[in-house]
Amino acid sequence: MLFPVIYFIRRGAEATNAGVAGPTVPSPQSSPWQGEADAQRQVRVEPGQSEPPFWSRIGQTVRQSAIDTGNLFRRLIGQSGFYRLLVFFLFIGFLKAIFLQMDYVFPKFGIRELGVNAPVGKLSAINAIVIICLVPIVGALTQKFAAYRMVIIGGVICAAGVFIMALPTEWFVSASHSMIGQWLGHGYLGLQGSIHPYYIMAALYLIVFSIGEAFYSPRVYEYAAAIAPKGQEASYGSLAYLPFLVGKLLVGAGGWLLAAFVPEHGPRHPGTMWLIFALAASVAPVGLIVFRRYIRVPEAGRQDVD
Repeated sequence: MLFPVIYFIRRGAEATNAGVAGPTVPSPQSSPWQGEADAQRQVRVEPGQSEPPFWSRIGQTVRQSAIDTGNLFRRLIGQSGFYRLLVFFLFIGFLKAIFLQMDYVFPKFGIRELGVNAPVGKLSAINAIVIICLVPIVGALTQKFAAYRMVIIGGVICAAGVFIMALPTEWFVSASHSMIGQWLGHGYLGLQGSIHPYYIMAALYLIVFSIGEAFYSPRVYEYAAAIAPKGQEASYGSLAYLPFLVGKLLVGAGGWLLAAFVPEHGPRHPGTMWLIFALAASVAPVGLIVFRRYIRVPEAGRQDVD
C-alpha cells in the first residue's frame, strides 16, 4: 500500500517552514547520477561493456549499504546532539512503560480485582478514543510551542493520571453511584449490578493519561526531527522508537509487581503497585525538567528555548 507513495516521492524535495521547496534541477555539467548516495551505489557502464551480473549487483548494493550504514553511525556518534537525544528518549521510555503496561499488566489486574469477565478491553479502548479525537485538536492549538516544552507538559499530565489508580477506592464509591458512573458501567461497559469503584478510577486514569499522551507523544517525533542536522532527519527520527525498547525493558518488572501486590490468591495491595507505576512515570517529566540544560537542543524554527 505504501508503494504508490514511495514511487511518487520527489527527489530533492524539502519540507521547510515556508512550505515545500521543489527539487533542484542538476546542471548540464553535473554527473549523470543524481545525488552522492546514488553516485556511490551505481556502477556506470561504459559503451560496449556488458552490465554486471544480477547477483554481482546485489552484492555490490549490500556491500555499499553496509559501508553507508557504518559511515552514518560514525557521523551520529560524533555529534553531541546524538547523546542528548538518547538521554531524552531514555526518560520518554518511562512514559512508554506506563503505556505498554496496558497490554501486559492491566488485563491481569482487571481480571483479579474486577472478575474474570471484567471488560478490560473496553476500558483500554478509552485511550484510543481520546487519542483519535484529541491529537488533531491539541496539535493544531500548540503548533507555536516548542516540542520539548510540550513533552514536559504531557509527561506531567500522564504521571498525574496514573496517581489516580493509587488513591483509596473508598473515595470513588459515590462516583460509582452517580449518573456518569451508572452510564459508564451499565451503558458503555455493559455491566450488571453495582459498579466497582475501580471502573471509575480506571476510566479517569485513562482519560487523563490519554490527554497527556496527546500532548507529548506526537511531539517526541517532531523534536527528534527538529534537532537533527540537515540531511539527517530520518536517522534522528528513527531513534524515536527507542523509548518503546526502553519501555518494554522497564515494563518487564510489571509481572513481579503484579505477583507481589496483586497475586491471584492471597492479600492484595493494588494501590501500592499503582503508586510504583506512578512514580516511575514521574521520572520522565522530572528528569526532563532537571536535566533540560544538558539535554535540550535548539529546535529548528523555534524561538522558545526556556
